[in-house]
Amino acid sequence: MANLVAVDNKNHLKIKIDPNKRELHGKGLHLIPVVLSEFSNLAIQYPIVLTKDAETGQFVFAAMLGFEAGENLFWQEEQWQGLYLPLQIRRQPFFVGNPDSSTQQRANEGDYIVCIDSDSSAITSKDGVALFDEKGLDTEYFQDVKSCLAALLKGETDNKICIEHLQDMDLLQSMSLEVTFVNQQSTRLNGLYTVDQEKMAKLTDEQILILHKAGVLPAIYTLSTSLGQIHALIDLKNKRLV
Repeated sequence: MANLVAVDNKNHLKIKIDPNKRELHGKGLHLIPVVLSEFSNLAIQYPIVLTKDAETGQFVFAAMLGFEAGENLFWQEEQWQGLYLPLQIRRQPFFVGNPDSSTQQRANEGDYIVCIDSDSSAITSKDGVALFDEKGLDTEYFQDVKSCLAALLKGETDNKICIEHLQDMDLLQSMSLEVTFVNQQSTRLNGLYTVDQEKMAKLTDEQILILHKAGVLPAIYTLSTSLGQIHALIDLKNKRLV
């Protein structure tokens, strides 16, 4: 579990982050949560699917990185080899803190606390990227981290709206796909969902307008087309098996 500490320019003026090591957080992930705003970047390489949160049972969007737990086919030679690094990895080892009672008012006003996992291997005092300059001002790197966190926060709301519409219009369907790899090993994809294209095509003009006004229509189409990347994922798997 992450050991979160609020970041400030007094206690963390000298620390640095090794950007390469932050990618280690995705080394053993075969599914990673994603948000609507990054769908167009994800779709050039990753299949985007829906799965259910193990604790809440709620649907979540995820980029598919492998076919089994612990398998990230984009992790090669101790580096992330994907063209696009998902926001959930880019923001590591930083999180939005859960404010206590003394800071609850700040949170209600949208002033969130940026925290760092003090146990992260990405933290260094030598080679790396600084969070603050000599004057204690945010560096460009730390500004980018904050932008990632802000995008993820907004993305939670956007995702919820999109999923609610998909459920209300009964557009979700379970994915049924069995894959046989070059070594004749087979696997069946379970627990994944996508958009039912037949039902999507039968939506009324009014329903399409609802999705358009909600701003989720492009993301829904992108999610569907991204499934073509499963073939590229199979190719990555086969290359490892040869």
